[in-house]
Amino acid sequence: MDKMSTLEYINQMFPTEASLSGVEPLMQKIQSEIRRVDAGILAAVRQQSNSGTKAKEDLAAATHAVEELTYKIREIKTKAEQSEMMVQEICRDIKKLDFAKKHITTTITALHRLTMLVSAVEQLQIMASKRQYKEAAAQLEAVNQLCSHFEAYRDIPKITELREKFKSIKQILKSHVFSDFSSLGTGKESEETNLLQHLSDACLVVDALEPSVKEELVNNFCSRELTSYEQIFEGAELAKLDKTERRYAWIKRRMRTNEEIWKIFPTSWLVPYRLCIQFCKKTRKQLEGILDNMKEKPDVATLLMALQRTLEFEDELAEKFGGGTQSREIGNEIEEIGRQNNSQSASDIRKKYEKKLAAHQGSENEEKDGNKDLSAPGAGFNFHGIISSCFEPHLIVYIELEEKTLMENLEKLVQEETWDVEEGSQNNVLSSSMQLFLIIKRSLKRCSALTKSQTLYNLFKVFQRVLKAYATKLFGRLPKGGTGIVAAATGMDGQIKTSDRDERVICYIVNSAEYCHKTSGELAESVSKIIDSQFADRVDMSEVQDEFSAVITKSLVTLVHGLETKFDAEMAAMTRVPWGTLESVGDQSGYVNGINMILSSSIPVLGSLLSPIYFQFFLDKLASSVGPRFYMNIFKCKQISETGAQQMLLDTQAVKTILLEIPSLGRQTSGAAGYSKFVSREMSKAEALLKVILSPVDSVADTYRALLPEGTPMEFQRILELKGLKKSDQQSILDDFNKGSPAISQPSSAAPVGQSMAPAPPASTVPAISNPASAGFIASREDVLTRAAALGRGAATTGFKRFLALTEAAKDRKDGPFRKLFNA
Repeated sequence: MDKMSTLEYINQMFPTEASLSGVEPLMQKIQSEIRRVDAGILAAVRQQSNSGTKAKEDLAAATHAVEELTYKIREIKTKAEQSEMMVQEICRDIKKLDFAKKHITTTITALHRLTMLVSAVEQLQIMASKRQYKEAAAQLEAVNQLCSHFEAYRDIPKITELREKFKSIKQILKSHVFSDFSSLGTGKESEETNLLQHLSDACLVVDALEPSVKEELVNNFCSRELTSYEQIFEGAELAKLDKTERRYAWIKRRMRTNEEIWKIFPTSWLVPYRLCIQFCKKTRKQLEGILDNMKEKPDVATLLMALQRTLEFEDELAEKFGGGTQSREIGNEIEEIGRQNNSQSASDIRKKYEKKLAAHQGSENEEKDGNKDLSAPGAGFNFHGIISSCFEPHLIVYIELEEKTLMENLEKLVQEETWDVEEGSQNNVLSSSMQLFLIIKRSLKRCSALTKSQTLYNLFKVFQRVLKAYATKLFGRLPKGGTGIVAAATGMDGQIKTSDRDERVICYIVNSAEYCHKTSGELAESVSKIIDSQFADRVDMSEVQDEFSAVITKSLVTLVHGLETKFDAEMAAMTRVPWGTLESVGDQSGYVNGINMILSSSIPVLGSLLSPIYFQFFLDKLASSVGPRFYMNIFKCKQISETGAQQMLLDTQAVKTILLEIPSLGRQTSGAAGYSKFVSREMSKAEALLKVILSPVDSVADTYRALLPEGTPMEFQRILELKGLKKSDQQSILDDFNKGSPAISQPSSAAPVGQSMAPAPPASTVPAISNPASAGFIASREDVLTRAAALGRGAATTGFKRFLALTEAAKDRKDGPFRKLFNA
């Protein structure tokens, strides 16, 4: 056992004196175990001794066996070397004979092939002279193969002579073939019945000659076929843009008429394919000359008709010869513009993606089939744009027409706009915005069917200008503030008056601008997928989207200004209330009810028409406007007594409650928490101002510093005026305020005539401030805040006792403004 002493083991085995009786049995057990272990050790030692002796004997036997094996291997190697020397001596003469036989066989084969080559060249010369093309083609193949065997003997005079003779024979065959093909298309094929077969055999000879001969023959044939085309359409009569369709009719008629004749050419030569390529290049060159030499701008209808016929012809060639294919997704991409995705059901979305998946799989299969066609030599030339690209620099007149048409349609849509939305409409978007994008989609379809290069990009720039013009139209429809001399004289300059209909129109403009913002982004995305890759990165609608964002912002600000204008009468009514002579605190004032009525009539409509994000933006703007305005409106009042301040504090809390209920009134409470904090913060400033007005004169400065730390001396002076202090009394308080003195003496002068001073609150309600000269302490900020809180709850005056009586009675009522205050 690890780390255990004998003593501990004995103590563990015999912990008590009584356990010592088991010592003898234990000793016997240990002795027996010792004897058993000794016997085992002895047996192991004996076994190890025997094993060591046997191992030495086995090692010695293995060493002896290895030595014997090494000796035998050495002996076998010596015998093998002797056998090899014997075989070399025997075969020395046989090897010489073998080399001689090989050289003789090579010489005989070469002479035999040389004889065949001489004979074949002579036969080929006879066939060439007799124009036996079919036989000559086979003989050419044989001579070519025979010549390949003599590549190593090029310097031998006889071989050089035969090669030169063969070269001259090929030149003779070439001249004969070109001479015979010159009669093709002249009408001789109808007179000589075997001419076509003869030329077909000549094609075999051309295939046996160098590839350059075939290229030269095909090019000569195509040039000769197109000579009449150039002569016909370079004349003054047909060299016109409106005759473009006749060009394509000519080549199609030519190919249809000569289809049987041109079958003499092997299909691998792709003669019709090469002829069409040359035709397209010549046609493009002639059309470029016609367009460049026009003295005036081309007629748009004629230009587009020629371009349309050219595109159709290119499509026919691409389909016939397996060139590139136009994308089928263009129409689908354009159709996606302006879709209302937020109203799509799950089944609509599933159908949409199933349709896209099917189109993708179809395009993959089509691509596999197309690759098979493109595997043919010379095939795969992209006919799209080979002619039509020459129209690109001259399509500016088409873009000008499109822009003129779009602008005219825009003016028409705006003139016919009712600025209302049909009942039951889900998106509350003006019809002019949706109709405008439908017109833009049709224009995009027309242009993408004609070109996907610079012209499509120019049209996209037109779309940008049209949408910016529409944004300007929406901007111009917003209600404007009063301007001019009359408005300035009446104080209405800049104010915006909005009726209920104006508010609805503004909401429709917000929704329409949001729709245009979203749809213009989809338009840019679709155009970037359709247009050529070199223009895709330049397709951007961010400027247009910024225009519509500006319209949204201006519309929401206009809504706020309109409501502010509606509040003007209520704010004026607030200043006309005789706050200085108010004898008791009653229910909320009439101007509060007016504010409530204005909001109750407008907010539900706005909440139902605006989206949550813009309704929240509107609420934030409204709160940031009403709170500070209410605060500043308090300063416009003439004089406020303590009872008046208590009544105004009650009105302030009622206005705050009304503002807090706006999200529920508009049935949009998603961002109500942040809005509520904002309203509470703004309205708390007005409450703090009224608490300062309610504070005693001797502590008004301290209360003002505590509750309105950002206040100004001018604002503080206006508070003193609202409290009804004379100029002389105000000056001493202002001097102390400017010095930062927290203690202010009680003025001894009387209140103005007709205005009673508010009774001082009893000591039990507000802690009194001792005379600093006698007491010698400065009131702390905490004491001022405690006093202000007490003033907020109301001073123990006669007027406030009536206020308490009203509030206690209001607790038992189920509705009313006071009940709302206790529930808030």
